[in-house]
Order: sequence, then structure tokens, then C-alpha cells
Amino acid sequence: MSDKWPVGSEVEQAAIAGGRMLYDTSRASNFGAEWFEPAFWERRSAIEGRARGRGNTLLVRAGTHAYAVRHYRRGGLIATLSPDRYWWRSEDLTRPFAEWYLLYHLYRAGLPVPAPVAARYVKRGRTYSGDLITARLENSESLASILARESLPFSAWIAVGRCIRRFHESGVFHADLNAHNILLVERQSVYLLDFDRGRLRKAGWWRDANLVRLRRSLEKVTLALPPDRFTNDDWHSLLAGYREPAQPAALASLASS
Repeated sequence: MSDKWPVGSEVEQAAIAGGRMLYDTSRASNFGAEWFEPAFWERRSAIEGRARGRGNTLLVRAGTHAYAVRHYRRGGLIATLSPDRYWWRSEDLTRPFAEWYLLYHLYRAGLPVPAPVAARYVKRGRTYSGDLITARLENSESLASILARESLPFSAWIAVGRCIRRFHESGVFHADLNAHNILLVERQSVYLLDFDRGRLRKAGWWRDANLVRLRRSLEKVTLALPPDRFTNDDWHSLLAGYREPAQPAALASLASS
């Protein structure tokens, strides 16, 4: 296991063809490498949907458990050359393992993120591809999806701001904080998704940059919608929630600059 990210005895690793996988036995005791393959879920008619995003994410069900199975894909112009392969540096720096370890510690610290279930990488030459499986947050909807249909009360915007402040106070940098990666569960609880390239950092201007990125995302997803879907008052309500003091999670010892 990673020296940087100590984990409990419930986490196991195993060699697979061309790479390795890790998984939480307490969440998937019968886990097998085939869980990463879309065909495995298709054969069982277990696919309940697909999520929006750069990655290819399947929403699946295994008995009473619901999972999100994501295959890492590139965005931008580089995707035309290499849609899903990344340059190899080390196992812990593969995108799926790095995100899994981060989610593991955020979840255990009580921060509102989906529980990580499994991750894998498959190496070929000097590149690799990867996948991540997390527990699915049922009865949830992204902020972007809600705004496409209706406006939100100020209390919801305040809750979003409070949630983001909790992560920032804990030194959690989200590399792609946008309206699609914020989930509202039954319109009460707020969660953050997609910590690909996320990491722990000391306090700095990155917090403001996170908020600026979110503001741009909100403006983009509501550009063609009625003007009440995202207003200056909504944004100030979010900032009001963000300005409320938050207790940091116990993650400081792992933070980097």
C-alpha cells in the first residue's frame, strides 16, 4: 500500500492482467476484476443509466448496492490522439489509485463524498488506462440538472457554500469544481464528486480560483435558461454560506503545498 496514504486492513490489492487493482472488502466482499467491464453489467441487465462527464460512467446495481463505474477519459484536443491513456509515472500516481486513496481518507474523515469501492490500472508500455468504482448516492441530482429544470431557494445555495467551505478548510483542492460535480441528496445534503487530480494543499489563492471556476460553470449551464435559474442573489447566498466558519477534517498531516 501507499506510504502516503495508509489504509485499513479491509483494503486489499491484487494483480490483474497488465496491472493491479485495489478494493474495499467491507463494501464489495465478492469483488472481481470483471466489475470494471461494462459487458459484465450488461449481461446482468444491471445498468441503470449513464452519468454526464468527461469519463464514461455507468450507474449500476448489484443486489441492494448501487455503484458508479467510471472509465477515465481525456478531455480537450489531446483526447483526439489518446482518448483514455495516460503517461506512466508510478502506481500511486495513476489517476484511479490517487483518486481512490484521496476519497478513502475524505470519506473516513466525514467529508461528504461517495465512498470509494475499487480502482484499477492497466499498463501498456509507458502508458496506462484506469477505472474507478464508487458507491452511488441515490436520490441525488447534480446542481446543473436541477437548475436546468427549476430555480433553487436561497437555503440550498447557502448549503452549497457551506459544503465547499468544509472542503477548503480541510485543505482539499478540487481540480474541477463545477455545477455537474455538486450533488444534492433529497435537496438537503450536499456532496462533491469527481476528485480526479484533486489533492490536499495548504491554504492559498487556489480557494478563490475554485470559486471563480464554479461561478463560470454556473453561468455556462444557465446561459440559455430563464434568468431566475442563477442570479447574483443566488451567488451571494452561496458566498454567505461559504463565509461561515467550518471545522476542518483531520487531514492536515497529509497536506502539501
